[in-house]
Amino acid sequence: MPRTIASEEDLIRTYLAPLARAHAGASDLADDCAIFTPAPGTELIVTTDAVAAGVHFFPDDAPEDIAWKALAVNVSDLAAKAAVPRVYQMALSFPDAPTHEFMQRFTSGLAEAQSAFAIVLSGGDTDRRPGPMTITITAIGEIPTGLHLTRDRARPGDAIFVTGILGDAACGLKLRREDADVRDWRLSASERSGLVARYLRPEPRLAAAGILRQHATAAMDLSDGLAKDIGRLAAAARAGAVVDAARIPLSPAVARLAASHPDVMDLALSGGDDYELLFTAPTIAETAIAEAASSIGLKVTRIGTMSDQRGLRLSTPDGERPMQPKGWDHF
Repeated sequence: MPRTIASEEDLIRTYLAPLARAHAGASDLADDCAIFTPAPGTELIVTTDAVAAGVHFFPDDAPEDIAWKALAVNVSDLAAKAAVPRVYQMALSFPDAPTHEFMQRFTSGLAEAQSAFAIVLSGGDTDRRPGPMTITITAIGEIPTGLHLTRDRARPGDAIFVTGILGDAACGLKLRREDADVRDWRLSASERSGLVARYLRPEPRLAAAGILRQHATAAMDLSDGLAKDIGRLAAAARAGAVVDAARIPLSPAVARLAASHPDVMDLALSGGDDYELLFTAPTIAETAIAEAASSIGLKVTRIGTMSDQRGLRLSTPDGERPMQPKGWDHF
């Protein structure tokens, strides 16, 4: 029978404190508060996101993947601000005492994510309460003073860009759920596992920081779907947007699926869980952005243009049509 953890002190000392040892201000998680001193000439960027079993991850997902995603979705918000991740606080809520095996695997996933994102645990809380397992993280990053990005500075005429590819994670979620309509998706085993991996382990685009700081007028990460999030960005800027459907960056697997299953394109537009970056920049910067992205091996695609006509429009070979800001909504 799996051995459960006997006490909160055991959980913290055995599994969580090692994740905080690289940050002296965490005091080995032996105090109620942590100390963090930002570098001179920087300001702090702070974000909080929670993930819950049955909503953001499956209860039977690998503990390593659960941990990675919980941290990645927060670091993605820092990436959208062109911030450098520094430390994070984490509150863990369990319906039942976790097993030693679960915590070994969970903290292994966190250690892997910390290494990938160059961030370290600095404190938090643990408890047991009714309901699903919930992981709440507050991530803190730094950015040179005055260089932070917001959603509201895009202007009509600005070009609209996204990093990476869209739709893989939404397709991966459908495969992970084993939805009935995916049974006729003609995909290889490696394509299926690749799409599911994109859902399980989002990759914050921290490498884009230099591009954003030099060129972007506004930015945010894509968590709830392109259509919904570009609607938020346009609303904040009191502007509109025209998106070119032919320019939406798709992986070969999703592009092939979309050619025979029109609903797959809708997943790319509104499925969510991409955690790519959406940003705007003056059109004059397009070449410089492309060159900078190429130099760091980051895929960046111009997908449209900000407009002075409020609302969202999708440009297709048949002409323009309204694009509804559909996507994930917790409520």
